[in-house]
Amino acid sequence: MARIALVDDDRNILTSVSMTLEAEGFDVETYNDGQSALDAFSRRLPDLGVFDIKMPRMDGMDLLQRLRQKSKVPVIFLTSKDDEIDELMGLRMGADDYVKKPFSQRLLVERIRSILRRQEAIASDAAGVPEESAVMVRGELSMDPLRHSVSWKGKDVSLTVTEFLLLQALASRPGFVKSRDQLMDVAYDEQVYVDDRTIDSHIKRLRKKMRSVDDDFSAIETLYGIGYRYNEE
Repeated sequence: MARIALVDDDRNILTSVSMTLEAEGFDVETYNDGQSALDAFSRRLPDLGVFDIKMPRMDGMDLLQRLRQKSKVPVIFLTSKDDEIDELMGLRMGADDYVKKPFSQRLLVERIRSILRRQEAIASDAAGVPEESAVMVRGELSMDPLRHSVSWKGKDVSLTVTEFLLLQALASRPGFVKSRDQLMDVAYDEQVYVDDRTIDSHIKRLRKKMRSVDDDFSAIETLYGIGYRYNEE
């Protein structure tokens, strides 16, 4: 049973969404501000977090930033209808997805299931394969699905589930172009709609993380109007 941390200062949302998630078989822990959630995470991490962005005592952005210092736990943001800047900022900071308020609880459930399935896929991708052959090496890049680990020029890079899957999809066939639609299929189930900007934000975040260990990283090429390509270096 996956543990979901629901963090929102709206008690109506906490009550209604937690009831829906529990009915779907999830173990739900609720918090009405970011600080109380962070305190609880220091004792036990959830399998996935659903954070409202605007909260007292620590908003969702600050909570995500603190969480990312020690964990890759996937996070979905709940955002207000017009908070486009917050959505993009959240994705750049390492959120895995976002849902706009008011939202369909069924949609939220599907997005949670989608992200959890992606985590399971990473863990089981190399099942039954000898450990040494499960590691993918492309030039200076090394990716180990069993450990969800990535290194560039021997330096470790911490990626979210979505970032890992996108990099894996691009690097698996160097030189071949992946359209945004193809990358959406890799990162999201077909039940979940995302637009081009979401993929672009993930790619920008991915590049930023790679450049944090190598200022000259340029292996991911943008082909404007077409998509992205991994060039083996």
